[in-house]
This record gives sequence, C-alpha cells and structure tokens, in this order.
Amino acid sequence: MAIERIFKDEASEEKGERARMASFVGAMAIADLVKTTLGPKGMDKILQSTGRGHHVTVTNDGATILKSLHIDNPAAKVLVDISKVQDDEVGDGTTSVVVLAGELLREAEKLVAAKIHPMTIIAGFRMAAECARDALLQKVVDNKENEEKFKSDLMKIAMTTLSSKILSQDKEYFAQLAVDAVLRLKGSTNLEAIHIIKKPGGSLKDSFLDEGFILDKKIGVGQPKHIENAKILVSNTAMDTDKVKIYGARVRVDSMSRVAEIEAAEKEKMREKVQKIIAHGINCFVNRQLIYNFPEELFADAGILAIEHADFDGIERLALVTGGEIASTFDNPESVKLGHCKLIEEIMIGEDKLIHFSGVEMGQACTIVLRGASQHVLDEAERSLHDALCVLSQTVNDSRVLLGGGWPEMVMAKAVDELARKTPGKKSHAIDAFSRALVAIPSIIADNAGLDSAELIAQLRAEHQKEGCTAGVDVITGSAGDMAELGISESFKVKQAVLLSATEAAEMILRVDEIITCAPRRREDRM
Repeated sequence: MAIERIFKDEASEEKGERARMASFVGAMAIADLVKTTLGPKGMDKILQSTGRGHHVTVTNDGATILKSLHIDNPAAKVLVDISKVQDDEVGDGTTSVVVLAGELLREAEKLVAAKIHPMTIIAGFRMAAECARDALLQKVVDNKENEEKFKSDLMKIAMTTLSSKILSQDKEYFAQLAVDAVLRLKGSTNLEAIHIIKKPGGSLKDSFLDEGFILDKKIGVGQPKHIENAKILVSNTAMDTDKVKIYGARVRVDSMSRVAEIEAAEKEKMREKVQKIIAHGINCFVNRQLIYNFPEELFADAGILAIEHADFDGIERLALVTGGEIASTFDNPESVKLGHCKLIEEIMIGEDKLIHFSGVEMGQACTIVLRGASQHVLDEAERSLHDALCVLSQTVNDSRVLLGGGWPEMVMAKAVDELARKTPGKKSHAIDAFSRALVAIPSIIADNAGLDSAELIAQLRAEHQKEGCTAGVDVITGSAGDMAELGISESFKVKQAVLLSATEAAEMILRVDEIITCAPRRREDRM
C-alpha cells in the first residue's frame, strides 16, 4: 500500500517536469519584464505602490524595478536577488544580469525538452562561462599608468552608464561630475563621502559639484552666519528642557511658587549642560535632536552656531567627513573627538538656505547638488548618478576596461562557439546554447531601439570574424558601428560580474526538480 499523503492539507508539491516548467516560466517572465529597459533606447517603468499616498516611482534601473515587485514564484526570486547583489557589488548591469540569466534558461528549456540531462547542461554552461571570461581577459585594456588616458576611460565609462538613464541628454556634464567626485576619493570605494542633495527647481543642467559638505538646514536666529576655522561638536542628545522623563510620573505641588521653583531648577539643569558643551572650546554645535529656545539663546550668547534636528544620515556623514565623533555625554571633554573645517557659511540653492562646510578634514569629501523639474525626476537622476559613481569607484580600483554596446557579448559568443565545435558529446549542445544566450543581449539592445536585430546580429557576427574587430550595436545610426571611435566603454568588473552571476543563477534554477510549498500556519482559536 502506497503512502497517499505525507504533507498537510494545504501544502502542495510539484515534481519533475512541472516543477522545472514553473521555474523556467517564472524566471523568463521576470527577464521579459526588465528586458525593455536595456540599452540606450530602453524605456522606463512606472511603479505605483498600493500603500498610503500611492507613491509613484519612474525608473529604468533593473534592481529598483525588481526590488519593488512582490513575487510568488520561487525561481523569479533568485533572479531578483542576483540583480540586488549586482547593484550592491558593482552598481551597474542590473538589467543585463537578469536578462542573461533569463536567456540562459530559455535555451536550457529547449535542451531539457530534447532529453538532455540538466547536469550535462550545467557542465556545459560552466565550461562556456570559463571560456567567455578568458576571451574577455585577452581583450581588456588597462591604462592605469597613463593618467590622461585613464581619465578619458573613466569619462567614457560614465557616459556609457548614463546613456541608458534619464541623464542621457546631459551625459557629458554628469559624467564629468561623477568622474571628478570619484577621483577625489583617491581610490577608496567608500561612497559615503559623496553626499547627494536633491532640490526641486531649475533644470538638470543646473546641478553642480561642491567640495566639502552641505547640510540641509537653516542657521538659527541671532547666530553667527560665518565661522572660520570651525571646531564642531556633533552630538545626539536631548536639548529640550529636561522634563521629568519617567512615564506616568506626577508632581503634586501645594502652591504656584513651587511650580516656579521646579521650572527654575529645570532651567538651571539645562544651563549646566550648555556650559559643559561650551567648555569643549567649540564654535559650532550640531545636534540630532531638538534644541529649545533657551539653550539656543545661551549658544548664541557664547557666539556658537547651534544646528538642531540634523537628519541622521546627514549627521553620520558630517562626523565622518569632519573627522569628529558623535557624542552624547559631555562630562569629560578630553575624550570627545571634535570635527574640524576651515569655513562654515550659509548658501542659497534655489529658494532654500543651506549650511556649507568647506575645507573639511577628509579632503576627498564633496557634495553633489541635483536640480530638476520634479521629485520623480530627481529620484531617478540620483539613482542614475549613484550607478555611475559605483561603477567608477570600482573601475578606479580595477582599471581594466572593455568596449561596450554589445561588443563584449559578441567576443564571448565567438569564443564559446569555437569551444562548442571542439567539445565532443552532449555538452557541446549546452555550450552552443550559451553562445546563443550571449548574443541575445546585443539583439535586445537593437530591438529596443526599433532596429532589425536579426540583420544587425548577422552583420556583427561577420565583422567579428576579423582580427581586432571593434564593432558593436550603434543605436543612433541603426547599424553596426565602431565602438572604439564612438567612445563606448564598460568596466571589465561589471561584465565579469554579469557573466558569472547570471550563469550561477541559471545553474541554480536548472538543478530544481521539485517545488514544495508549505502549508500556512493556522492561528489557534484562543477562546
């Protein structure tokens, strides 16, 4: 007698073909969703939340789109994860990695249907990925020694990254911004030192890069508006009148004069705290929490600039950039590390007043102020710029550069094709499929630009049979163009991450032969 059921009532399982089918379909659906955002002529998506205020995001950043989706299909979640990792790791190529994984699975599905075992396919994919990576390694250019060339490489990479985003109209301008900001970091990949402030108004062209740090706050009334050689104490402490902060505490008094005494005592306590803070020998006090009028008055009398309610991101960055630490107790001034900067002044951007700290301790710090027509435009511009900054900071460390525009994929596909011809056995089918999946990327770039992809890919393939060929998809003229002349470059690190992540994700989904969905937990009736 066979065991009928071992799972609970609502649990479900899918086996063999059906499980594989479900995972292929889910993964390909996700790939098709972000496919249209690929390349310089990719379109944007509007994401509308169902929460309060129906918040709207307009974006064509693969990771942002996938992060916002609520997905039920387990295989699709694997793809969402690789795009997130790609975003954290190198910043760009989030769409490519999902599309490539989707294409690999599309090809794998045909092979599985032709009765080739998934393990054989995986072995073939492994060989093909190795071969593709080696093909790229032979073609990389490294201009680390020559500063002029390296800077122009960075400019090209930034322009290529930005050309598929909202900033593509002013890409030279923003590429210059991004390159300047990243070169200030002197090789560190810590993007904390680059602060991005968004101010609606003006056009995207009015954005600018400013050395130092800008805090989005106003300077209070009666306080110095201009401080040179500032010593800054960054703190997170309550500067409202010290209330009796015990929950449910009551104070009973027998006359009004007693109330006045309590108030006087509170004031005295506050005054002592302010004295302690002033004893640090500072001339600027930045607090994370509120500062009431009374302590503010005391600071103004002492000629100290007091800034209240600085947002937490701002205050963490400010401490990092000025070389100080965030303090919350003030009893021993010698142990508190103060921040330093040469000049603090108030500046106007559009309608708003902000506080500018220049000549900060951490010389590489800078602030990019983005201007734009609306909040949505600014959000998308920030995402685009962040991608460019990530890629550039990675490239400064690993300075190997490739051409872009579908050229690397064609180079890899050619090498993988040759490998497939040499490999005996069923693996060669899988290797061949890998090369077809790689070619899908330039063909999607061409499709998104409304070009005849079949014709273009055939042209490119023929071109790539020649030695030292630099042909790729030129979406502007709608033909095969010379990528070296057009100055379309990409970072090797991005391409390598795309290739390896996509292969691993496809492998993982291919290995699946059963999907088990657990029964939901029941709430017991508590009577």
